[in-house]
Amino acid sequence: MKLDILVLPVHPDDAELGCAGVILKHVALGHKVGIADLTRGELGTRGTAEIRAQEAAKAAAILGLTVRDNLELPDGFFTNTQEHQLKVIAAIRKYQPEIIITNAYHDRHPDHGRANELVEASTFLSGLRRIETFENGVLQEPWRPTQLLHFIQDRYIHPDILVDVTDYWDKKIESIYAYGSQFHNPDWNEDEPQTYISSPEFIQVVEGRAREFGKSLNVKYAEGFTSRKILGVDDLFDLK
Repeated sequence: MKLDILVLPVHPDDAELGCAGVILKHVALGHKVGIADLTRGELGTRGTAEIRAQEAAKAAAILGLTVRDNLELPDGFFTNTQEHQLKVIAAIRKYQPEIIITNAYHDRHPDHGRANELVEASTFLSGLRRIETFENGVLQEPWRPTQLLHFIQDRYIHPDILVDVTDYWDKKIESIYAYGSQFHNPDWNEDEPQTYISSPEFIQVVEGRAREFGKSLNVKYAEGFTSRKILGVDDLFDLK
């Protein structure tokens, strides 16, 4: 199944926080977008892996994804090694995206930066024909996307590109709150501990970042991304 955009975040809910607006915008434009979470988020303080899988499915429906997959790497203990690279490579070759979006270069949660390194290495290696991966016993063709972008998470990183997501902001927030076990939810089990992201103030921080990025485009909300490659345009009038 070929996708236009494949998001490869480490935890279920990372994509919703980092780039749900861009996902919604490109689905509305007719593009096929999918998410393949690297882990099940089983080490999360609140909820369980099974609950988060149900929440991820709910968020996928809100986002209008073509597919949502999970590579089931070990949360907190995945490594940028051959074993785990081959799983990511197989996913890239399976979906053949033109664009991959993944975690930030570095962040408050150490899994985020390590996921970035794993996906970045795997994206390059996926284009090498002498690396063999199989799907249902069939040899996969090599594939390397045109672009690899990184969303910006808790820690501020200066973006290389901003995307206006104003028209999709409410739907983005809805996709985030699909994770009732993770974010502010008065109906959630009060016996479970509160966390940094379960406080009501956390979503205010997410909104504040989007408003800050939006100000640079003279729009209400924007999402920011970084790229190792220099990005270019054919027409200077496409720049805002």
